[in-house]
Amino acid sequence: MVYLGLEISYSALSNAAGIAGNLFAFVLFVSPLPVFRRITKNKSTEQFSGLPYIYGLINCLICMWYGLPVISHGIILVATVNSVGAIFQLTYIIIFIIYAEGAKRMKMLGLLATVFGLFALIVIVSLTCFQPPTRQLFVGYLSVASLVCMFASPLFIINLVIRTKSVEFMPFYLSLATFLMSLSFFSYGMLKHDPFIFVPNGIGSVLGSVQLLLYAYYSRAHGGDARQPLLG
Repeated sequence: MVYLGLEISYSALSNAAGIAGNLFAFVLFVSPLPVFRRITKNKSTEQFSGLPYIYGLINCLICMWYGLPVISHGIILVATVNSVGAIFQLTYIIIFIIYAEGAKRMKMLGLLATVFGLFALIVIVSLTCFQPPTRQLFVGYLSVASLVCMFASPLFIINLVIRTKSVEFMPFYLSLATFLMSLSFFSYGMLKHDPFIFVPNGIGSVLGSVQLLLYAYYSRAHGGDARQPLLG
């Protein structure tokens, strides 16, 4: 009876961590809304880049695939958060394509087709070339590689803050949400004993804490500019 109680408590903790991760991820998904309000208002993509949303879409699709029962069991919260993320990223890309000018529009259409083609290839290969035990390893390594590539953005921001001694391009609440999301999914992965979840999110937690420490240091000690501009 005690063992059953511990098992239920353990499961409740992992579910709570996963749900928290979903909620914090939602904050990140809606963060580009000011950019797209500006794009739709001005009917132009101006100097904004669509590449972050292309990267975000392929990352969400791969991680969503990893979280589905056909690949992994018991981590459906990974699939839910990334399916929502994929919808947001695809919506942003479609809006971007609508308001982009000729060459930029064609480039985004080509990249979007490449993303869907690559994802279709991953699905086909994982289902036809791998059995369940190795299938999870194959998709898991792809998801980790995708997430690690996404960490290039925080590294760039960290370098920019140190170089400029300003936190203008590192909005506090966005950095906080990134840290809390990574920490939540790190805990979720640890409780699920899944290194494909806790390793990349552990890295994300470290980078997120570095961003918060840099924010505190440069916004107080150096009087850094804490404005939160529109980033695209």
